[in-house]
Amino acid sequence: MDKREKAHCLVLFYPVQGHINPMLQFSKRLEQKGLKVTLVTTRSVHKAMHGGAGEQSPSSLFSIALETISDGYDGGGASQAESIEAYLDCFRKIGSQCLAELIEKLSGSGHPADCLVYDPCMSWALDVAKRVGIAAAAFFTVSCTVTNIFSLVHNGLLKLPLNLDSEILLPGLPPLQPSDAPSFIYVPESYPAFLKLAVDQFSNLDKADWVFCNTFYELEQEVVEYWMTKFWPLRTIGPTIPSMYLDKRHEDNKEYGLSLLKLNSDACMKWLNAKPKGSVAYMSFGSMAEHGEEQMEELGLGLRRSKRYFLWVVRASELVKLPKGFAEETSEKGLVVSWCPQLEVLAHEAVGCFVTHCGWNSTLEALSLGVPMVAVPQWADQSTNAKFIMDVWKIGLKALADEKGIVRGEEIAHCVREILDGERGKEIRKNASKWKALAKNAVDEGGSSDKNIDEFIAELVQR
Repeated sequence: MDKREKAHCLVLFYPVQGHINPMLQFSKRLEQKGLKVTLVTTRSVHKAMHGGAGEQSPSSLFSIALETISDGYDGGGASQAESIEAYLDCFRKIGSQCLAELIEKLSGSGHPADCLVYDPCMSWALDVAKRVGIAAAAFFTVSCTVTNIFSLVHNGLLKLPLNLDSEILLPGLPPLQPSDAPSFIYVPESYPAFLKLAVDQFSNLDKADWVFCNTFYELEQEVVEYWMTKFWPLRTIGPTIPSMYLDKRHEDNKEYGLSLLKLNSDACMKWLNAKPKGSVAYMSFGSMAEHGEEQMEELGLGLRRSKRYFLWVVRASELVKLPKGFAEETSEKGLVVSWCPQLEVLAHEAVGCFVTHCGWNSTLEALSLGVPMVAVPQWADQSTNAKFIMDVWKIGLKALADEKGIVRGEEIAHCVREILDGERGKEIRKNASKWKALAKNAVDEGGSSDKNIDEFIAELVQR
């Protein structure tokens, strides 16, 4: 047996889809490079996974094993808790005990764990790894820019509350308006539990053996350099997109593999196949976003006024907010579905722009596939990502909200038309193609992210 095959990584992800996908894809990269990998998730997520882990196809999960721990709410996860604070506290107490027991069980099984790759949202996992004597790697699922902003808050270098009348000037970053900051920082009183969670990620990070970030060096070069110089030896290992959408080195790596939502692939792809190249506006706001009825009405109005083809993902729980009869009235131009295979859609030649909430996974997926974006951020890191999409990487437009915080239909329509048919759209598409090539190069053999992963493996097997 090759020495590297003996190295065994546990990969523990925070139990929401946006955190599962990048860590799962990273796991597959490690597995393809010869490591033994075991995914660790909560029992509630295991139950919710579409199809169940036992029914996942080999092409989805390769030979990756799956273990579960308890978060204290095995029947339904965070939705069962009385508050997010109660959930996080219970997860820390119960999860710590269960994780330690799992590592102990594996140590007696002939396949002991050598390293824990963990989501820093669960900083307690690092304490468990150090207590039981195995190496640990923190894996940040957001951009290096956002990671840096929260670390500066933790280190007292960015004081809260912000001065809302002046720009934010931070090392390695362009000048930011206060509204460009993550919402947990811009309006800290609105999200105290999430602000604490984000800042506490750095409470024990100095104990980690490695720090990974789901980005690539060329995309955030200045802030990566700053972090590596001032804080931790950060390694960029992204974009964590299935190989067949990037470097194509692994033909069986076509999807993430674990979905908590039911996909509607056939209807989407059949509809797209009948549309001209670059003619469709694809609109989706991720697995967690919720809009008020007024905003939903304006989004629908924007798509209708654009007079362009559109594919709109509206989760089942949000369908009731659609204007009455909208799907039927717009059926000649549009298709409304409850979910779809986003990577397949973004890779389809008919898609000309992506109206997005700017979650980091969606941002990286669009960037990696060369799809221009209309940014409609809502909360968390999304406003920061939107700032970079429009003003730094220049691969999209930000749809501006009015004084009520509503993005009006005419604004959506204007941005969609401008990208699909306007003069600015030409330059945006050119930039999008450039970043697509750089993303592919980063994960291809010898690329910046590929080398960082190889170096991690080499260091791990030598321990």
